[in-house]
Amino acid sequence: MPRLWRAWLLALLVVALDQFSKSWVRSHLFPGEVMRVTDWFDWVLAYNQGAAFSFLANSGGWQKGLFSAIAIIAVAVINGLLLRHEGNRLYAAGLAFIMGGALGNLLDRLLAGQVTDFVQWHVGHHYWPAFNGADAAITVGVVLLLLDGVLSQKDKGRKA
Repeated sequence: MPRLWRAWLLALLVVALDQFSKSWVRSHLFPGEVMRVTDWFDWVLAYNQGAAFSFLANSGGWQKGLFSAIAIIAVAVINGLLLRHEGNRLYAAGLAFIMGGALGNLLDRLLAGQVTDFVQWHVGHHYWPAFNGADAAITVGVVLLLLDGVLSQKDKGRKA
């Protein structure tokens, strides 16, 4: 239990940064407005009622409950995993990033009924769908879990 608070602290930091960045974008851009940052990166205010890549975005509203439930279940499962693996710092950090991202997008769904997206990368006229800090944190968390898995396999190979 002693290290669980560290994971929650990291997750809450992710939530705070995510919510701050979304609030800043909502107060500086109007929906659909594009603010060019570089030749390959823009700020853009977009709202998403679905999940990744606007999955189920136009489904009449029932998806808000589904994705909210998934986030709540994910946080509960992550807490269980953190308790069982509290000695593995890289694994715990990965889970904390995922939990923070899930909570950040959950807050959007519960408070606004939709998720605020604002980061958009592109190459020429080929655009990646807009995303947000919570989505980025989930991605970082998955990368950390994969890295932990690779490093764990290497350690097992050395011990064998």
